[in-house]
Amino acid sequence: MLEALRRGAQTRVAKLLFGLLVLSFGIWGVHDVFRGWGRGAVAKVGSTSISDEEFRRAYQDELDRVSRQARQRITAEQGRAFGLDRRVLSQLVGGAAIEAHAHEMGLALSDKTLVEGVQSDPDFQIDGKFSRQNFDALLRQIGLTEQGFLNLRRKDELRAAIIKSFITGQTVPKPLFDLMHAYNDEKRVIEWIKVDPEAVTVPEASEDKLKELYEKDKSKYMTPEYRKVQVLTLGVDDLKKQITISDEDVAKSYEATKDTYNKPEERRIQQIAFKDKATAEAALKDLRDGKKSFTDVAKEAGAKDTDVDLGLITRKALIDPKIADVAFALEKDKYSDVVEGRFATVILRVTQIEPGVTRTLADVKDQVHDKLATEKAKSDMQNKHDEIEDNRIAGKTLSEIAETSKLAFKEIPATDAMGLSPEGKPVLETPDLRKIVTRAFAPDNSSDDTAIELSDGGYAWVNVLSTEAPKQKPYDQVKDQVKENYTSSERHRLIDELAKKLADRVNAGEPMTALEAEAKNKVEKTDPLTRKTIPQSLSEGIVVQAFALPKGKASHGDSPDHTTEIVYRVADVIPAPEASLTETDQLTRELNAELANQTLTEYTEALKKRLGTSVNAAEMNAVIGVNEE
Repeated sequence: MLEALRRGAQTRVAKLLFGLLVLSFGIWGVHDVFRGWGRGAVAKVGSTSISDEEFRRAYQDELDRVSRQARQRITAEQGRAFGLDRRVLSQLVGGAAIEAHAHEMGLALSDKTLVEGVQSDPDFQIDGKFSRQNFDALLRQIGLTEQGFLNLRRKDELRAAIIKSFITGQTVPKPLFDLMHAYNDEKRVIEWIKVDPEAVTVPEASEDKLKELYEKDKSKYMTPEYRKVQVLTLGVDDLKKQITISDEDVAKSYEATKDTYNKPEERRIQQIAFKDKATAEAALKDLRDGKKSFTDVAKEAGAKDTDVDLGLITRKALIDPKIADVAFALEKDKYSDVVEGRFATVILRVTQIEPGVTRTLADVKDQVHDKLATEKAKSDMQNKHDEIEDNRIAGKTLSEIAETSKLAFKEIPATDAMGLSPEGKPVLETPDLRKIVTRAFAPDNSSDDTAIELSDGGYAWVNVLSTEAPKQKPYDQVKDQVKENYTSSERHRLIDELAKKLADRVNAGEPMTALEAEAKNKVEKTDPLTRKTIPQSLSEGIVVQAFALPKGKASHGDSPDHTTEIVYRVADVIPAPEASLTETDQLTRELNAELANQTLTEYTEALKKRLGTSVNAAEMNAVIGVNEE
């Protein structure tokens, strides 16, 4: 039975199907009770265990994937904070549930079938033939024995075959398709008017009122938490200062790459293509006799302006060498002879010439030196990083390391979580300020932990020396801020009241234009739009609300810039037209994917419930090296 299922589930298809399953678990998660039992396994589904090693490998793979996406190393602790451990576990639990079900049904893959699948996998082939060398290289890369890999492969293919059996032949019910098409492609026209903030008048607040508001919202008027930190940076520019590049090396590099420093000649070239040489010769005669302009001839040849003007280009940009030779020998504003090119017969004209520039070694010596120093600094970066880490392990402080290594070091007396000093100025002049400050304000800031990867390929280390808790700002110091907050809040309240009143008037039968005087603005109307079309003038919330209202009804909502309210009315409802073949295919694919995901979710959730699922939280935390406080 399983062999028949498997014939339709080749390796790459299986990977895609299992990706659907992963998506399902990523959404639904593990809903089971966490409790401790046993050693050597983090979870059980029925009699099928998920070993420590299996979970460790899967979790590390997920950390590596997320780290690549984030372009910085994600630690095990950070991964746990992001919920990656739960996501990985839910994927493994779902797979184990399917595996347990397969065992119940007596399904298995023969060794012969498994080996044939590996040998036919394109990932292990060279020129269409199985490569033992490629296979062994993968095993070394992932740290598995051949038997260990085949065991994992057996599990994956077994699960994939069962998954495919569930969704093969699945069809989208026509009522569902019609409903979703009508929902997605219905269009609406919205009339709207933006309430001018000056349409309302905010009364002046008394001193007592301001003090009352201050006392009520004291938490708003606190100094931020400040931290005293030390920062050691290892940047490309820091290393470049320590690198010596000889004049001989500069000269060699220049000779090898001199063309990259030169500016080639550029010409603005126009051309007209003709169907044959005779037509081109007749047109050229008219041009040179002054009977017709270049534009007239181009129009007669059926050419558009974009066809004629090739732009300001270099010789290399012209793929036809014959045309290139003529164009770059032609005098400015002169007509070329008829050129029978590789692809067309043309007449050329040059309207602008930008001479090329040849730069000598003396001209670009500093530029070449800087390039070589930068390359050397980048190649030395990892060694310098490792040297600093060794010094830290040896107990040296960041300031001591900076002094001996001649690196940038700064002790910042006070920074808030935004990287600003008490005076409101950035504490460091670097594009990586937010990265550095984020590390300083991380929960585990008690020690200068792993290096921060900087945007230029360098690193930074942070050490928090002390923390200053937030302090209450006195009323006199923040009076203007309290007044500003009151004015803003009261204005929004009055605008909201006005917008509601205006919408009620429209719903009572008044036209939108009747609101213009009180709203102090003009009524506008959108083009027909779908649910997914969000015009710049309206917020997403308004569009969503507009598709929930019947034709002719009005409401109000926040403006896109959150400064005021917009009163709107559904002016027209345009039902979805009949779906085109392209739309039908696309929506059918989307619905098939949704149905497959739903089916797999229901299947695995039912299996987990029937078989019984238990998780050893303590074991899981031990595997990833996290201590539960």
